[in-house]
Amino acid sequence: MKVVLLGATKGMGRALGRLLIERKHDLFLLGRDAADVARSARDFEVRGSRPLNSVGSALCDLAQPETFSPALEAAEKALGKVDAVIVTGGLFATQDELESDPAFTAQLLHVNFTGTVLFCEAARKRLLAGGGGTLCVFSSVAGERGRKPVIIYGAAKAGLSHYLEGLDHKFSSQGLTVVTVKPGFVKTSMTAGLPAPPFAGDPDKVAKLVLTAIEKKKPVAYVPRPWSLIMFIIRLLPRAVMRKINF
Repeated sequence: MKVVLLGATKGMGRALGRLLIERKHDLFLLGRDAADVARSARDFEVRGSRPLNSVGSALCDLAQPETFSPALEAAEKALGKVDAVIVTGGLFATQDELESDPAFTAQLLHVNFTGTVLFCEAARKRLLAGGGGTLCVFSSVAGERGRKPVIIYGAAKAGLSHYLEGLDHKFSSQGLTVVTVKPGFVKTSMTAGLPAPPFAGDPDKVAKLVLTAIEKKKPVAYVPRPWSLIMFIIRLLPRAVMRKINF
């Protein structure tokens, strides 16, 4: 595949980028820090035994929609044809942090919902114009239901998940494959300092699950897999129970 990857410098995005290049897929990286993205590109070239500068990169900031079209144009020019666009970028903070910082709350909501949706709109139009392809976007299990520890973050992810499901319904017949990834707790810099549950995931293992979901064209992928059952149970709990628990 010829893949555009937004968010390859950290955590799950970085693990997924390394796996894609090791599996001989062609990559073009996007990110909000041009220097970090370029370093990741060089790292991927070494890991994939690729020639220098064979992995392209461009500036693309989910907080700045004006960067979307130039970044996607650069990716198309470098790759020739884009088969898949993968979006792993986003912001995270705990509920307590967000409640005490309205300015960052506004930024997080904009990046995780508005900015991501606008980028996906630009990406899906280009994929459809090229005959179709895959749009894989990282949402979160936090969006499955209103929960005390992730009220604000979860609200943004809930909106994103609904948007992606709607894209699948409307454009699947036109050749667009939408894969919504819903990670649970994964041990990355995003979750550093938070207590990890027994079923916490590893970025490299999660990357393999995500790539499998893309290859199999799964509409929704819970990663690690136990989160599918966990969230099924959470969705069934009565509101009275949800008010009492802190999960």
